[in-house]
Amino acid sequence: MVKITAADVNSLRKTTGAGMMDCKNALVEAEGDFDKAIEILRKKGQKVAAKRADRESSEGAAIAKVNDQQTSGVIISLNCETDFVAKNESFVTLANELAELALDCSSKDELLSTKYNGITVQDKLTEQTGVIGEKIEIGGFRKLSAPFVGSYIHAGNKIATLVGLSEVVEEAETVAKDVAMQAAAMNPVALDESGVDEATIAKEIEIAKEQLRQEGKPEEMLDKIAQGKLKRFFKDNTLVNQDFIKDSKQSVAQYVSSVDAKLKVTGFERVALGE
Repeated sequence: MVKITAADVNSLRKTTGAGMMDCKNALVEAEGDFDKAIEILRKKGQKVAAKRADRESSEGAAIAKVNDQQTSGVIISLNCETDFVAKNESFVTLANELAELALDCSSKDELLSTKYNGITVQDKLTEQTGVIGEKIEIGGFRKLSAPFVGSYIHAGNKIATLVGLSEVVEEAETVAKDVAMQAAAMNPVALDESGVDEATIAKEIEIAKEQLRQEGKPEEMLDKIAQGKLKRFFKDNTLVNQDFIKDSKQSVAQYVSSVDAKLKVTGFERVALGE
């Protein structure tokens, strides 16, 4: 029988993140073959993943990253089943490392097929499912490019946002973070009214009309009043038209242009756990 040393177990643990006993048992089964032990642990992860495929993974960590040039950003969420795992330091570290990889990927599928320490990201997630005993997966994946991109991660990694600006100005980083915080807090449906889809507009008009009918308003007045309510919807639910959370006397667009008259918000992305 091959002797399994504590150093062997510790080395496998550092490589895979698996528990000490799991690593020892895998090495015993593999008769000391390190690569075979990794494969044994990975197969265990596949079995656990198959059993937990239908479980809800609404906890995790939403992470935003911006490239060194601050012209492109990405948000991913690494999802798990419980808040206990989501707060684990190694889980958050993994989420950050995967977000760094995602900066160079154009889609979730590309990220999953990207190499991470010699294996694909998908294989790493399967491995961690076996290690942790919970369903682990990439949930949200959003990218944004602009002349300047800023980011914000809400406390606890529950919400992450990106904001793009039209110009690189002296206070661009502050402005982008302020607006990204706005997007995190207020959850706008679109950048401005032109970004609201027709189905949402039709739904809001119909809701407004039904409310007006219940208030006893004449049918011939409904369209005009409903249009007024729609404008209010745009103000409350589109990012640049919302009241700025740090100064409700001005809109987000007014705040941005007060920093520089040419400056505009060009886009935003938001990922929130459980949404």
